[in-house]
Amino acid sequence: MSYIKFEKSQIINLEYSLSREMIRTNRAGSYSSTTIVGCNTRKYHGLLVCPVDAFGGERYVLLSSLDATVVNNDRSFNTGIRKYKGDYYSPKGHKYIEELEMDGIPSRIYRVGGVKLKHERLLVHYEEQYLARFTILEASEPMKLQIRPFLAFRNIHELTHANLSANTKVDPVECGIKMRLYEGFPYLHMQFSQKAEFIHVPDWYLGIEYTEEQKRGYDYSEDLFTPGFFEVEAKEGDVIVFSASTKEEKPSGFKAKFTKTVNGKIPRSNFINCLKNAAQQFIEKRHGKTLIIAGYPWFGSWGRDTFIALPGLALARTGKKLQLYREILDTQVARMKDGLFPNMGNIGNPAFNSVDAPLWFFWSVQQYLENGGTDAWERYGEALKSVLNAYKNGTAFNIVMRENGLIYAGAPGKSLTWMDAVVNGIPVTQRKGYAVEINALWYNAVCFALDMAKQARDRKFVKENENLPALISNSFHDMFCDSKRGYLADYVNDDEGKNYFVRPNMVIAVSLPYSMLTKDEMKRVLDIADKELVTPRGLRTLSPGNPLYKGTYHGNQEERDNAYHNGTVWPWLFGPFCEGWLKVYGKQGEQRVKKLIFGLEEVMSEHGVSTISEIYDGDPPHAPNGTISQAWSVGEVLRIIDLLENKFSNL
Repeated sequence: MSYIKFEKSQIINLEYSLSREMIRTNRAGSYSSTTIVGCNTRKYHGLLVCPVDAFGGERYVLLSSLDATVVNNDRSFNTGIRKYKGDYYSPKGHKYIEELEMDGIPSRIYRVGGVKLKHERLLVHYEEQYLARFTILEASEPMKLQIRPFLAFRNIHELTHANLSANTKVDPVECGIKMRLYEGFPYLHMQFSQKAEFIHVPDWYLGIEYTEEQKRGYDYSEDLFTPGFFEVEAKEGDVIVFSASTKEEKPSGFKAKFTKTVNGKIPRSNFINCLKNAAQQFIEKRHGKTLIIAGYPWFGSWGRDTFIALPGLALARTGKKLQLYREILDTQVARMKDGLFPNMGNIGNPAFNSVDAPLWFFWSVQQYLENGGTDAWERYGEALKSVLNAYKNGTAFNIVMRENGLIYAGAPGKSLTWMDAVVNGIPVTQRKGYAVEINALWYNAVCFALDMAKQARDRKFVKENENLPALISNSFHDMFCDSKRGYLADYVNDDEGKNYFVRPNMVIAVSLPYSMLTKDEMKRVLDIADKELVTPRGLRTLSPGNPLYKGTYHGNQEERDNAYHNGTVWPWLFGPFCEGWLKVYGKQGEQRVKKLIFGLEEVMSEHGVSTISEIYDGDPPHAPNGTISQAWSVGEVLRIIDLLENKFSNL
């Protein structure tokens, strides 16, 4: 019995099937993504989407989609599907799907005329190569299979249109052709595992629409180029493999390569295996660097997300991959500047506007140490100390430790915490000044560094910083605690004073290895978070009782950004909440945590199939939104499952 399987009635219902997407990566920068029926609904969808070094390493959609047509008894059955203006879909190949499974690799079985066709697809690990395997399960007589590729050759954030600049010339290669639409791009080699006739009929398909972009308030119509189609003679039992690659391959090896790649994958046969598969998708090894991609399909590598997601992705339930952990940390340390880490932006022009990323770096090193990384201080001590010195002496964006020992940060037009949405140049939730989680992370960082320095007998460092923890703790209680309210201020600044909006940031202060809070203070924080913020999909970013609360995440970018951290639910926040809950309630809290974490099994067949989305609506039924697969969503859920197994062994 398949773990993730869709019924015929669900498949032919486009409202249902088009809301479910798949993402697969090659772990080296490329990805393949579409809906479960193969109809692209985003500009980010494509079967082969690759980074192009000539254009700054940004990702480009080369092969957008592929139509497979069965020709049987002089009748043609096109299994593809695209949307055009006026909710017009053509062709409507989804109606031929008999079975659709996700356990191993995406697999669709079509029944067309007297033919039963199985269509499977994958990306080859660490190569820019997409493979599609077609198996003729049944055919009463010989037939033909026609394959028509649709090309885009454009940036994932843009759309393309019919133009005279496109190079429609094709060059022959073994069992196929190669071509590139524009200068600077790599050639796309389209080949078959056996002889295939290519019929050169260049054409533009105009006005293809992407419904998800339309919903998000973006341009949503584009034109795709097709050079023609391939035709292959086939009969029952035949297996035909199509390859799209940035380099020419030997067709004789396609079938073996497909089988070998499939055999190397973890089957998506249960919740844990789905998470482990999803975890592997975020790791990118390219040009000697090892990165974590924050989310697919449109995010890049972000410092904050990297440090939060890293323990779960690299260590939890994956055999304690300390070497991978080190590679990722080493890559980030090499990118440090003035005690800060790149937060977003491309590799050539990164932005360092994150006050918390360097402090999460300490936490990720702590997790490394707890999981057997014996060289934590020797390897990362200097980098850790450079962050502390930068914060004590002051660094970019007015990030500085004030006389009270607390970190104050803020710059005009900048959001420096993880609540970083900006609308028309104005931060939605700026949280300028003393932010509660920043100072909780600061205390954790200082205490951890001092303990490590004491063990290493670094007397100079200890002497310079040994009075800081007490100062920070006293100031933190004076600044953030309110015995009448029973929870912590979210932020405090010189202009507004204390902000007591009920947000999840205070939960981080409970969960960290070194916390200034008493058990009673922790309990009161968790209890109000549990009452007002916890949902089955994660924690809300603002209490529904607040007049600024936005219960749904929809509309154009401005509307969505206003909701992003004002009520929208984030699964990654289950990490600090559940860890804090276990810390406070111990064995008694185990069942509560299990219910929350394993309740996410329900989303395995939604939005991003077999993974966890970036965000969910604050209001029930908590519809999924944002990127279809988010690194810290998956990482923190894996980490908490690992925590349960290690500390509470009767899972």
